[in-house]
Amino acid sequence: MPKTIQYLALVVLLILSACNVASPASTQESLQTIRLPMGFIPNIQYAPFYVAVERGYFAEAGIEIQFDYSFETDGVALVGAGELPFAVVSGEQVLLARAQDIPVVYITAWFQDSPVAVVAKEGSQVHSAEDLLGRRIGLPGLFGANYVGLRAMLNAVDIAESDVTLDSIGFNQVEALASDQQDVIVGYINNEPLQLRAQGYEVSVLAVADYVQLAANGLISNEETIANDPELVTAFVAAFLHGLEDAIADPEAAYEISKIYVESLSEADESVQKEILALSIDFWQSDHLGASDILAWQNMQAVLLDMDLLPNPLDLGAAYTNDFIPSK
Repeated sequence: MPKTIQYLALVVLLILSACNVASPASTQESLQTIRLPMGFIPNIQYAPFYVAVERGYFAEAGIEIQFDYSFETDGVALVGAGELPFAVVSGEQVLLARAQDIPVVYITAWFQDSPVAVVAKEGSQVHSAEDLLGRRIGLPGLFGANYVGLRAMLNAVDIAESDVTLDSIGFNQVEALASDQQDVIVGYINNEPLQLRAQGYEVSVLAVADYVQLAANGLISNEETIANDPELVTAFVAAFLHGLEDAIADPEAAYEISKIYVESLSEADESVQKEILALSIDFWQSDHLGASDILAWQNMQAVLLDMDLLPNPLDLGAAYTNDFIPSK
């Protein structure tokens, strides 16, 4: 081979090698960094998000996720103001925000129904929602999904809030029930009951979902992002749903991946944490992952109106959309 051709071949190889070396960095730099408010501390329940990141689904969509474990209401405010494009919130927050002209839109149903539950020790004679009449009930406060879920359950059996005594106890439901400071508590069916049973207590559990279907935890965006960057919304939702599908299909793998993001998971009671994940999956599963049911939103609006948390009915068609959910 002539020296000139050899030299040119060598130059080409060097250029190709340089391109190959630079490629990962270039790809990384091209990702759009998105801070995602989660509304709670790192937790096994966020497994679908962790799976979607670790398996590259968000990266394939051109997105790098930064998890932000700030308060749920902060996420709603930031997304509503257009400072962030997405957040994880519970369903009632969407309607409460829109009642204040905060233009958030629910774009993906993560939990298909409310995981809120009423919990009492066995022997307390709480076997149905009707048994709550006259009871003292401990819950984090008169706000959020726990409060709304309880009110929805009471409404379903025609019990008024004035017919019970509500104690704001912060997020100490397990300790309050275990120490008999409260006869009844409100929490999440995939959390407090499992912790109590792990401590040796026998408890009865009343699921809000057995009485009424409510719009629950999911992803929100805002009207501006949806109008101006629908491709980003579509890509974000698809990446999350891919992670959700994987977590449902292989909980063991999802659990191991979650250890990367939940530092306390390696020291926690594995059987309890895996049961939390299994119960969570029961609420995630659906024939159409991510899709919202109009009935759940109608029921949510009805209970918020009854609680005087909404002054007037809202246009539910503007509050949520299934437009970014792949068709079955």
